[in-house]
Amino acid sequence: MKCLIVFGLIVALFGAFVGYGYVVFTDLTKPLPKPEFKDDTYWGPGDAKDFVPDDKIYEFKLQVPQSEIDDLRKELNRTLRLTDPLDGIAFEYGFNTYALAQFVDYWRDKYLTKWDERQELFNSFKQYKTEIQGLNIHYIHEKVSEEVQETKHVYPLLLLHGWPGSVREFFDFIPMLTKHSNITDYAFEVVAPSLVGYGWSDAATRPGFNAAEMATVMRNLMLRLGHKKFFIQGGDWGSIIGSNLATLYPENVIGYHSNMCVLHSPLAILKGIYGSFYPEKYLPNRFFVDHHFPVWDKWLELLQESGYFHIQATKPDTIGAALTSSPVGLASYILEKFQTCTNPGLQQDFGAIVTVFGLETVLDNLMVYYLTNSATTAARFYLENVSKAYRDLQLDRVQSPVPMGCARFRFDLPSVTDWQLRDKFPNLTHSMYFQQGSHFAALEMPAMLFNDFTAFVAKIGLHGEVRK
Repeated sequence: MKCLIVFGLIVALFGAFVGYGYVVFTDLTKPLPKPEFKDDTYWGPGDAKDFVPDDKIYEFKLQVPQSEIDDLRKELNRTLRLTDPLDGIAFEYGFNTYALAQFVDYWRDKYLTKWDERQELFNSFKQYKTEIQGLNIHYIHEKVSEEVQETKHVYPLLLLHGWPGSVREFFDFIPMLTKHSNITDYAFEVVAPSLVGYGWSDAATRPGFNAAEMATVMRNLMLRLGHKKFFIQGGDWGSIIGSNLATLYPENVIGYHSNMCVLHSPLAILKGIYGSFYPEKYLPNRFFVDHHFPVWDKWLELLQESGYFHIQATKPDTIGAALTSSPVGLASYILEKFQTCTNPGLQQDFGAIVTVFGLETVLDNLMVYYLTNSATTAARFYLENVSKAYRDLQLDRVQSPVPMGCARFRFDLPSVTDWQLRDKFPNLTHSMYFQQGSHFAALEMPAMLFNDFTAFVAKIGLHGEVRK
């Protein structure tokens, strides 16, 4: 009799444990409702009560004083106090100091002597500034010609960059989107902003400016320009911001296309672990397994390459002070990221950056950070996005009805599978794998990104309906 009682208690406890586990699992994995979010928070200097809004749009042209270029040349002309690499080491310990010295020599003696030419390239795109929520936002705004309007379907497009990138990433991509010469039936009125705290856009003056706030400013910029509905394309932070915008303001988004398809909800993580045991079951082709699995190896790779993330997410002003005080330090820090984002076969190659991106292109991007003194304010964005206020929004668990397209480049950060991505974007309408390319897709292979983006657009109607 006692054995039966004990057995009954064990069964009851096991049942209670299973039931509790089910409740906890359901609570952690179920979709959440869209949170209420304020869309007019003031982020500018001073008190919002004293702020006088200005909705005018002002033309912007890059005009760097020669004295500033001369000062930079003097800084780069100082004797470098660099430590020699270890014997037999290329870039395994960070950016190789022999390579860095060569970059500095080229930057000072060749690049800066043709700064007028580089500045002319920046100014070849129509640029403007306007005030949004107390912040002066810089953006490229390239419209299509009358010929294009008459022969193609034209849509507004918000292009979003990330770190350590800038609008310079899009200089080869934008003409493909706007010109009559592209071979598709589509063209785009492109708006490519400098993110808040990046480039020539103001930085927030108080804590709390996270990706949801950035998404709100970007959406309000598009509304300022008269675009109530638009496409979004983004990678790196641009992908996170685009996802947040499509989640918080789906009524404004025709479609959202990402070349960094990540998701960090509890359910997505569990699916990733489960999928690692049956990788081919959840992929369109067995050749794509190494995009996602083994999941443990992918996590280890992220841990090894995310030291910068931990620094910027904890003490951004410390690293910012080092970077803004030394152009050589800034170059080493940013160039190392571009070196890493080539591909594993080139990461230890001294010519990788030149081969994949082009020397002038990478130095153009570096100049954006130097000239705008934005290393600190850009780094702060990391801290804001690991803050409790942002985590509590749990936007990865809030579904978006917006049509979504995903382009996965082989050597980018590990993306999630369609099986995981549909938890967030049930209207996933386009999914593509590429066996080449890395993190800076618009910079490295703009034609491939263009083809994938327009393939996604072809599946979407003007109002966001999926074309059968």
